Amino acid sequence: IQLPLKPRSVAVGFVLVCLLHNISTSLFCAGGIAGGIEICITFPTEYVKTQLQLDERANPPRYRSIGHCVRLTIQEHGVKGLYRGLSSLLYGSIPKSAVRFGMFEFLSNIAKDSNGKLDNKRSLLCGLGAGVAEAVLVVCPMETIKVKFIHDQSSSNPKYKGFFQGVREIVREQGLRGTYQGLTATVLKQGSNQAIRFFVMTSLRNWYLGDNPHKKMNPFITATFGATAGAASVFGNTPLDVIKTRMQGLEAHKYKNTLDCAYQILKKEGLLAFYKGTVPRLGRVCLDVAIVFVIYEEVVNVLNKVWKTA
Repeated sequence: IQLPLKPRSVAVGFVLVCLLHNISTSLFCAGGIAGGIEICITFPTEYVKTQLQLDERANPPRYRSIGHCVRLTIQEHGVKGLYRGLSSLLYGSIPKSAVRFGMFEFLSNIAKDSNGKLDNKRSLLCGLGAGVAEAVLVVCPMETIKVKFIHDQSSSNPKYKGFFQGVREIVREQGLRGTYQGLTATVLKQGSNQAIRFFVMTSLRNWYLGDNPHKKMNPFITATFGATAGAASVFGNTPLDVIKTRMQGLEAHKYKNTLDCAYQILKKEGLLAFYKGTVPRLGRVCLDVAIVFVIYEEVVNVLNKVWKTA
């Protein structure tokens, strides 16, 4: 797929989303801090998930299990090896969070009924829009770099020494399009991700609040609903995540397109291959979504109080 946006267009689009949503500096910082903490806590599970998804049966597979992947990585690279590719996610955490929640709230403000309530079906569409926006603006280049870094570590002669050197190498060899590999799969994954998560979260919130929109939701309830939404997205779209990972790996040239990638996985590795990395992804995503929703809700509550007293 051709890269649809130039860097300047991406930056302008991102700024427009932020302006339309009137996101404050505090919200940017809170989103970045929440995303950074969550990633640092859960990234080893993301690393293991990605390695298992890249490990093709036809090679034969290098890792026998999750535990074997962890042990082998630590033996060869130390504990820090489990954090390979972390920097690409850290650098993208702030804009990703801002675009996701900013676009969702922007769309939900349009979709709400006359009583100011967002129903479950409309939240699905708003989540889909938020996921597509974050995929194009932030997630695709961020994920492509992360996958390449993790895949590079498994090669006999790693060539990426650090984040900026690695990005320079990718752009030098493949152009800017090299950071947008697997865009179709990423859009499908992120769109379905956020559609499922916001749909489940909105459904649970509407059920909990009932006829009292002013009923308070404590952080524990928000975290529980967030973890449930995260789990639903994992079981709902892990096959797309596997395809996306393969399309962004160092051997993506083997696939003609996203459909060809899916066909080859099914033909050579079977249906279960589409659920590689489900367990580590489940642990990371549940914690990820729970933390992000709790932080976001608490920051919104604080900002609302500040605006009322200002």
